[in-house]
Parts: sequence; C-alpha cells; structure tokens
Amino acid sequence: MTAFQPVTNCWIEFQMFKRENGYKPWLMKSSWDACRFLKKAYNPFAIIIYRQFKDFSNLNHSCPYVGDVILEGFYLQPELLGLVLPTGDYLATTTWFIDKKKLLMINGYFKFTEDLL
Repeated sequence: MTAFQPVTNCWIEFQMFKRENGYKPWLMKSSWDACRFLKKAYNPFAIIIYRQFKDFSNLNHSCPYVGDVILEGFYLQPELLGLVLPTGDYLATTTWFIDKKKLLMINGYFKFTEDLL
C-alpha cells in the first residue's frame, strides 16, 4: 500500500471469527485510532495485533504517514498472542478508514491447533 498524500486521520476496525458451519459472528471486535495508537499504545487488542506485525512492517512511527507501507515475510507467532484459542479455523479481518472513508480491507485466514503435550 502506498500513501500518496499524508495520512493524519486513520481508524482501524479489527474483527475475528471462528468457523463452525460457516464463520460465526465475531469473537472479538475492536476499533482504534491508528495515529493515536502509534504515538502511545492504548488499546489492548491493538497491542496484540501490532506485536504480531511490527517486526515485519515499516509501520513504526506516528502520523502523518506518507509513502509505502510494507509487510514482508509475515507469519503468525502464537506465543505473542497472549490469548487462548481453541483448535479451529479462524478469519481475522481489518478495515482501514482514512478520513472517515473505508479505504482498505484485509482478511487473513488461519488454522490454529492446540499443542496439548
């Protein structure tokens, strides 16, 4: 993604679904002001998500944001989740609003298997 104009107003909405005969209503739903969050992390769900992406992305400073946003070599790190998830198929969605306009939706599907040993 490339921001051609400075981004100064960005909200992110995150939802997580579990698949049980189709994806069931959200298990978790949270939204936060991304510019405020990058200045000082304040939302517990956003902190969990940001810890997953920060080592693979160049999203490392507060607004205004201009230029390329890169996510490269990402893989899910269950030890950073800090959540207990039952075995199953999941869908994580993010919707990005810039200047109150829905601009980007990213969906991530993953399978989680509990290691009970």
